[in-house]
Amino acid sequence: METAQLYELYLQHPAVQTDTRKLKPGEIFFALSGPNFNGNTFAKQALDLGAAYVVINDPAYAISSKCIIVDDVLAALQQLATHHRKQLQIPFIAITGSNGKTTTKELIAAVLQKKYTTCATQGNLNNHIGVPLTLLKIKQDSGIAIIEMGANHLNEIASYCNIALPTHGLITNCGKAHIEGFGGTEGVRKGKGELYDFLRRTNGIVFRNSDLEYLAPMAAGIAQQITYGEADADYCGKPLMQDVFLRVALMSAHSSSIIDTHLVGSYNFPNVMAAVAVGLHFGVFPDDIKGAIADYNPDNSRSQWLQLGTNKIIMDAYNANPSSMQAAIINFASSELENKILWLGGMKEMGHEERNEHQALVSLIASYEWKDVILVGKEFKEVKSRYRWFENSTEAAAFINDHKPADSSILIKGSRGSKMEVMMDALNKTE
Repeated sequence: METAQLYELYLQHPAVQTDTRKLKPGEIFFALSGPNFNGNTFAKQALDLGAAYVVINDPAYAISSKCIIVDDVLAALQQLATHHRKQLQIPFIAITGSNGKTTTKELIAAVLQKKYTTCATQGNLNNHIGVPLTLLKIKQDSGIAIIEMGANHLNEIASYCNIALPTHGLITNCGKAHIEGFGGTEGVRKGKGELYDFLRRTNGIVFRNSDLEYLAPMAAGIAQQITYGEADADYCGKPLMQDVFLRVALMSAHSSSIIDTHLVGSYNFPNVMAAVAVGLHFGVFPDDIKGAIADYNPDNSRSQWLQLGTNKIIMDAYNANPSSMQAAIINFASSELENKILWLGGMKEMGHEERNEHQALVSLIASYEWKDVILVGKEFKEVKSRYRWFENSTEAAAFINDHKPADSSILIKGSRGSKMEVMMDALNKTE
């Protein structure tokens, strides 16, 4: 079936799903296959659950007229999403970067919702499946869209741009993340810079952090650039701290104002400033911007501030790489919190730099005084360290059950694969 024909069916049933466990009656089911499963085998189940249509690539599974046969189910999903996107004459803001893109996306969405009907990537559905699914959730009456794009290798962001066709773009930063796939820092910049490349070709608009000098040459040749940062920018601010929480002083030629946040750490300053810049550019009133940011509470293990019994917790274990780890540790060490404890999980996708990066992390830790430090994961196994080490979070949790911290401040940080929430659960059980 051609994309235009499939789109006519989508207009009649404007909701798609790729997981039968989440399927609702009346939705179109795309039977995606993976390395270890054949999505076509779920066609009958999807129909039994009330799917309006199922999209498959094997005629052998076409058990009714509701089965739509295509050459490639993933390609059909992506092409349908792009066809839908072309019908929408609204701003599309693409966000990528090594650190902070989900928080930045959530802040920008909160700000823009003060004025516009806004559709944004849910959670971190920012890959080759998540991007088209996000596009297909955008309704005709939406006023603006925010698309988060994640990547761990070259040409990935470029492919997402070709699907989503962004009109605006923002790179949060280019740190040491997914080194295994990108091959190093220059590879990261080239990969993230594919968003700039697309906007340069299409005369799009870039929101650029002026404090990151390397972004300026990456954005060279883009005519429309809106800058934000501490100085020499269209929108300027200063990071302030109140206990562990970030406050931002917005500076203008004639006045200044303060935004209070529930965000832990000064490293969230550029995320807040990005939301301010985007909001002001799109005409959101300054007081509405301040209110939206002040009301935003991080969740899903992203810079969460928690109180468990007598312990204060910073739970920041959704993702980790050398850049974010360093920022979190330095921020925690410089805070006025007492009895500081570190629980750190290994950083994934470091490739040949894995041992060096984890050794550098341990050296950074050693430059501060701590009540206790626990390192978790095979990534730390060969690292020279005087700190307690466990191969996985389950073993670490068992130790925590027998050695209950009290009256302490704990930073929990690690890659998602380290499952640091297991240690958090163990601490929760002790209280």
